Amino acid sequence: MKKNYDAIIIGGGIAGLATAFNLAKMNFGDILILEKELFVGAGATAKCAGGIRAQFSSKVNIEISSKSIEVFENFESITGEPALYDQVGYTFLLTEESTVEPYIKAAELQQSLGLDIKILSADDIKELAPPVRTDDIIKATYHSRDGLGDPHEYLQGYFRASKKAGVEILTEAPVTGIAIESGKITKVTTPKGDFETALVINAAGPYAKLIGDMVDIRIPIEPYRRQIVTSGALDFIPPTMPMVVDVSSGLYCHKESKGLLMGWADKDVPAGFDESQDPDYNDNILMRALDRIPQLETAEVANSWAGLYETTPDHHAIIGFYKEVEGFFTIGGFSGHGFMHAPGAGIVAAEIICGKKPSIDITRLAPGRFADGSGEEEINVI
Repeated sequence: MKKNYDAIIIGGGIAGLATAFNLAKMNFGDILILEKELFVGAGATAKCAGGIRAQFSSKVNIEISSKSIEVFENFESITGEPALYDQVGYTFLLTEESTVEPYIKAAELQQSLGLDIKILSADDIKELAPPVRTDDIIKATYHSRDGLGDPHEYLQGYFRASKKAGVEILTEAPVTGIAIESGKITKVTTPKGDFETALVINAAGPYAKLIGDMVDIRIPIEPYRRQIVTSGALDFIPPTMPMVVDVSSGLYCHKESKGLLMGWADKDVPAGFDESQDPDYNDNILMRALDRIPQLETAEVANSWAGLYETTPDHHAIIGFYKEVEGFFTIGGFSGHGFMHAPGAGIVAAEIICGKKPSIDITRLAPGRFADGSGEEEINVI
């Protein structure tokens, strides 16, 4: 293994791998990915629900989603690796008057950016997702190009494609230090050796803040525990059922194998790296699911797990160079949307790093934006 690289990417999740793949496609140079776990994708990517959507409230998130969906739809032709994108769509259920106007406004923005967003009635939802209780639904939004993907399948696709393109990947190699001389990155230290580089790409997900600490940069990305529950086989879940999001309760659910995957974001969970399961958390998910899909009363729990959201104060990602240290770039803080945004974000990150004009205007995602509190918060966060 070499000791000098044109770029070192910290983090072998899907954001880091997508960035590496796109840099290699642009012939950037010698690239090394450092992953602290035994396998790539063993962190946040492995724990996510697999949803893919473009229904966001900010222009930049919609555009990153749209670019990502193009990649998901054409993944094999782009990477040479097969992966299935199940385009069953996403529907957001609006059951309180206070939620209708913001989501309809967001849908109008999405439509203006080329998305075929439908505004549905309760009767439409009964036809689209028959098991869902609809008596309190006022309106719903739906996008047919949204859907589901297997995070492991896509991550492994990027992994294999990156290796074929010459990217080197070192696992069980946590970064313990980053050297700076005269304000410039010079070296990265790991238990497996030191590696010289002038460019560090921080794609450490929930741990991005800790990498920032190594170069005395405060990165406002906090990890928050989220939990997921899956059911056993259910004969009433149709194969065409979309991802269903109950906006007021916070429940989201989609078909998983022959059953259902259910999740909910507990906003009272404190920031931290705790990934242990809380039985009360799971009970809260199941109660919300039973209220929206009463037939779940007979369902059995098949599995459950906890993972970490990497969250910023405005629920937008951070993508860009930090001015404080030359050669320090961050791609992270996707606030629960890292898997669905990684393909598009990886393209844009690579374009910026290679000195090209980015195909999406991501000024809104600049690392320095928090100093003046600029920009609206993304409201369509699950």
